Amino acid sequence: MADARFEDGEVGPLNLVARDGDDLAIISALVQDAVLTGADLKWERGKRRFACLVNRFRWEDREAAEAAKRPYERVRALLVIEDAGAVRSQGIDRGDPETVLSILSLGWEAGEDGTGAVTLVLAGDGAVRVEVEALEVTLHDVTKPYVAPSRRKPEHRD
Repeated sequence: MADARFEDGEVGPLNLVARDGDDLAIISALVQDAVLTGADLKWERGKRRFACLVNRFRWEDREAAEAAKRPYERVRALLVIEDAGAVRSQGIDRGDPETVLSILSLGWEAGEDGTGAVTLVLAGDGAVRVEVEALEVTLHDVTKPYVAPSRRKPEHRD
C-alpha cells in the first residue's frame, strides 16, 4: 500500500477565522469576485453581527480544475463580521435587493485599542464599512461546490 499524496486529497469546505490584518488578507483573496445581492446582506444589530451569503469562486481549486481540464467551481459561503457596532454603505441601492454585487476585496483599518473597521469593497464604487470592537471575521462554506455558471475564472486587468 502506497502512502497518500497531497494531490490525492480533496479540498474540503473552508472554515476560516481572521483576527488580524494578515488573516483578513487571506479571506479577502478567497472572496475576491464573490457575487451576492443586496438581499444577501444582513445587519443583526442586537447580535452585533454583519453577515452576507456569497457565491464565491473557489480560488483554492483553480489549479486542480485547470490540470484536470474540468469546469471551475463556485460555492455558497457565509461571511460574518462579529462585534459590529455600526454598518454604513455607499453605492448600493438599498431599494433594490436584487441588484447583483461583486466583492473586490476586504480591507482592515485599525483604530485604537483593537477597534477598527472592515470594509467590503465592491465593484462599481460600492462599499460596506463595518465598525468593530475587535477584528473577528469568519468564512464558512455552506454548500457543496457547483460548476461556475460562466464555466470560466474571473479575469483581472493588470
